[in-house]
Amino acid sequence: MAQGMTEPAQSAPTPDDRDRLTGLPGPNGALAWLDGAGKGGFVHAMLIGLHRLRSVNLAYGKAGGDLALAEIARRICDFASEELGRDAFVARIGGGDFLLASTGTISRDRWQWLAEALARSVSRSLTMHGDVLNLAPRTALLRGQPGESGSALLDRLDQALASLQQQSGRRVLWADGSHRARGRSAARLEADLIGAMARDEIGLVFQPQYRVTDGKLAGAEALARWDHPQLGRIGAETLFAIAERGDHIAQLSHHIARRALAVAANWQRRLPLSLNVTAEDLADDRFAANIHDLVRAAGFDPLLLTLEVTEQALVADFARSAEMLGDLSRLGVRIALDDFGTGYANFRTLKALPVDTLKLDASLVRDVDHDPRDREILRAIVAMARALGLKVVVEGIERESQLAVLAEEGCDTFQGFLRSAPIPGDEIANLLA
Repeated sequence: MAQGMTEPAQSAPTPDDRDRLTGLPGPNGALAWLDGAGKGGFVHAMLIGLHRLRSVNLAYGKAGGDLALAEIARRICDFASEELGRDAFVARIGGGDFLLASTGTISRDRWQWLAEALARSVSRSLTMHGDVLNLAPRTALLRGQPGESGSALLDRLDQALASLQQQSGRRVLWADGSHRARGRSAARLEADLIGAMARDEIGLVFQPQYRVTDGKLAGAEALARWDHPQLGRIGAETLFAIAERGDHIAQLSHHIARRALAVAANWQRRLPLSLNVTAEDLADDRFAANIHDLVRAAGFDPLLLTLEVTEQALVADFARSAEMLGDLSRLGVRIALDDFGTGYANFRTLKALPVDTLKLDASLVRDVDHDPRDREILRAIVAMARALGLKVVVEGIERESQLAVLAEEGCDTFQGFLRSAPIPGDEIANLLA
């Protein structure tokens, strides 16, 4: 897809088709992709609409609206990569409307759950000039028929989204006029999740991290996966969306951390491990104590553990989050500020938090090997990190030319498909043998 996933070769958009603000294919690129994908079989698509974007433009000016759009585009791309992989395609259709489509084999029920999970990701807090905004989208869904043209698909989605915008309270609508897909109810899926945790059926994969200087394995980031017997593979974002419905996020985070630490503790050689932290984790008074207990029970060295926290997880209560991260740092745990460069983190943020590492989002380095402005931005971030004594980790590296720039600019560690996709824990063990 655009932004790192595969498109049908006959429909790859030219640079002129790209949306200048987000770098995504525009409406012409979307039509071409849908036309090409439809010839090969069924296509699942959703049109995500941000109807409050006009209010953002009025309140903060066009520049503020553009910043919000760029961040929303990044969240959609990250979600598509996590949940759908290389079968996915993302485009900006215009204004606050985005298209997400896939040629993968997906049940109707799963496509609905993906839409709801994506809405959760998109509507997370973002900061604008000191204010906290939440842009909740509305989403139209469909399953295109083989041979259906891209214009017909987009027209159906557009009509459904326009209808949805007139309905208060409703957030998701199928373009064929049906209600929610029949299948497992929310309550049933929450029960499935609780049972899966009890039976240790929530799986883990590990994203290897490598040193920029010599390419040696430097760490691994734990990522949750759930192979649901009816819905297929469910990634972390959808997992947490399901858990949020039943107030099970703390339980799910604890489960993932316990399993990841147990796996990592059994590797033949000591290797740094990274875990992701949610806003709900930081709001839990016992979170630091729970991490201490889990590390001790697994026999894992806390100095090898990094907790990755995004700016979005901090904004709900910055002072409380900073205090919690301070407690964790005093245990010896390292703290990484994840998705750095996509929000509004500044020197004040970095000074107030016990941060050891800046983890740069893939969007910052996507064009760093051929866009001089992107390279200057990277250079400035690395210089700031060095001045503050912080390490720099870069995600989403897919080309040798990107890696060469990281080496020249002094980045420490990278991860991405150039070296490895996420792999099972036993394959990490093989790399360490």
